[in-house]
Amino acid sequence: MATKKYTVTLPEELAEEIRSEVGAGAFSAYVTQAIRRQRENDRLGELVERLEGEYGPVPEDALAAAEAERREIELWFEQQESAAAQAAGAREGRAA
Repeated sequence: MATKKYTVTLPEELAEEIRSEVGAGAFSAYVTQAIRRQRENDRLGELVERLEGEYGPVPEDALAAAEAERREIELWFEQQESAAAQAAGAREGRAA
């Protein structure tokens, strides 16, 4: 993909926080990914507006069910990460 250099203004604290976390060489990639993610969110918002215009708002019970499912999935991933961290700790303990 072709790239082009742009000048943008960012809050200094935010930019330095990100740069310190990802490194100077990965800063542009981080910003690119953030912009890409925002564009996806914008497009999803536009789709929701169009669909709600056509079919009306999503019923509250459907929103509640979706939120409950999202929380279940989030909990599952947290449990998987915790189990993986415990397994890694156990492997490190055996290696020592």
